[in-house]
Amino acid sequence: MSETIFTPGPETTRALRDALGCYGTGVTVVTASSPDGPVAITANSFASVSLDPPMVLWCPAKTSTRYDAFMAAQHYAIHIMAEGQLATAQAFARDGADFSHAEWTEDANGIPILNKSLARFDCRLIAQHDAGDHTIILGEVETVLHRQGQGLMFKRGQFGDFAPRT
Repeated sequence: MSETIFTPGPETTRALRDALGCYGTGVTVVTASSPDGPVAITANSFASVSLDPPMVLWCPAKTSTRYDAFMAAQHYAIHIMAEGQLATAQAFARDGADFSHAEWTEDANGIPILNKSLARFDCRLIAQHDAGDHTIILGEVETVLHRQGQGLMFKRGQFGDFAPRT
């Protein structure tokens, strides 16, 4: 088994991505309302921050065409995708304005709510922090929904799920 040791820098970006990809994450789709209509983005940069008060964070890339819409959003929903929602996650990774492939409704704040997600966190913006080529968006969780099921996972550039326990 070979291993690679390197100092992160512009010439080792691919190696850094490969190393970070060793850490499997859940898959989320973040939705918000914008002046141009509903907007969504698939993200795996999501984390719990605090239970009291309830806060979570996620991190959009500054190069995303949806970046400005999410930076302006005062409310948004983070959906943890279920194992059967791969097509939805992939579609929102490509195009955040096309909701034709998703089952959704709108909440009282005008935020698009995706049906059948494993969990959902309805958030109010608390803070935004510069973080290199991304921004950390911190939100207070106002409402939570969750249900039974398996989550969609992402690791080493591939989507998948957990194997059933035996």
